[in-house]
Amino acid sequence: MAERRVNVGWAEGLHARPASIFVRAATASGVPVTIAKADGNPVNAASMLAVLGLGAQGGEEIVLTSEADGAEIALDRLAKLVAEGLDELPETV
Repeated sequence: MAERRVNVGWAEGLHARPASIFVRAATASGVPVTIAKADGNPVNAASMLAVLGLGAQGGEEIVLTSEADGAEIALDRLAKLVAEGLDELPETV
């Protein structure tokens, strides 16, 4: 299982717009990914309601995981997106 631990780079956390950006990126990655707070239960990263339900705040650590082929690359890209608070999924890592 591939895993990335990263601090949320969006000041407002994973709420509304940042959550929408993240969910679209997770879906576009083409691999099933879960997201969790460092001490919480993992949820589907492609579900807007699940991601909003985490209540992840800016600076808080989250954990991204996947068991799929291609998970390493997908998680690297998603981790960069979250850590840097980007507006879209980076083309390269």
